[in-house]
Amino acid sequence: MSEPRADYDNPWKDVLEQYFEAFMALFFPAAHADIDWARGYEFLDTELRQVVREAVVGPRRVDKLVRVWRQGGAEAWVLVYVEVQSQAEASFARRMYVYHYRLFDRYERLVASLAVLGDEQPGWRPDHFGSELWGCQAQLRFPSVKLLDYRARWALLEASPNPFATVVMAHLKSQETRGDAVARQQWKLALTRQRYARGYGRADVLRLFQFIDWVMQLPAGLEESFWRELRQFEEETQMPYITSVERLGMQKGLEQGRQEGLRAGLRAGIEVGLELKFGPEAAPLARDQPARGSRAAAGHPGPAPNREHAGGAAPALSGRGCRSGW
Repeated sequence: MSEPRADYDNPWKDVLEQYFEAFMALFFPAAHADIDWARGYEFLDTELRQVVREAVVGPRRVDKLVRVWRQGGAEAWVLVYVEVQSQAEASFARRMYVYHYRLFDRYERLVASLAVLGDEQPGWRPDHFGSELWGCQAQLRFPSVKLLDYRARWALLEASPNPFATVVMAHLKSQETRGDAVARQQWKLALTRQRYARGYGRADVLRLFQFIDWVMQLPAGLEESFWRELRQFEEETQMPYITSVERLGMQKGLEQGRQEGLRAGLRAGIEVGLELKFGPEAAPLARDQPARGSRAAAGHPGPAPNREHAGGAAPALSGRGCRSGW
């Protein structure tokens, strides 16, 4: 019985857009407290791609650039970089440094670069990059969160009212149950049931279940068994949140996400080819013709902040504040 390979890239992108405020509250509470959430926030996908061509490709990485406003009224930009690779990557800190200074150089905005490490290497904890020559120094220190650390704080995640705690639990259990489809089915059902027990509204249950369903894929037989048990649970609790129509929509969305990843890779390959043949001025031509059916890439306002679920009891596990110097 083959187990489908977990896809972390697309679900992390979606859940960051849906729960950005909750994400900041859980992982970076000091920054969260300094942001005026009443003014909203805006995802700057176009601006990010203009300075970081790799942001549209890169398997198992998630980049998000967000415009926010601080409590004093000043504008600030937040670069969120989620690394979900299963192995440590030597160039990670350097890439954070490059992204950071390119954004500052092009747009002259204060940028906070934040990293979330979703890999399975306990000792890999990059939080800075720099160089020095003859007294001349350039370096960046960035806060980073290691998702593995939350395994030891599972009870806090379960008790947290922050919806992003569910994201962390699903991510960790997806990794832990790799190769054990029966255990994954049990955890998938347990995490889904918990969303009902916490009293979340229908919209939150559906959004969080979409993430759980995406990263905790099951073989066909166990998937059908999961849906039977979930349907029975919904009947017993009289909370039929996930209908058969929505289930089919989620499955189609899952397949569409895979296809968009392939299209993004194809566009990146065309872009590199144009640059090599005709020079850097030709590379943007590959971006001028978006693949049919792909999601809009232009910056767009984020969803209205969910004040009820913004806070969270789980502790932040970040490094020192984001600092850069040239």
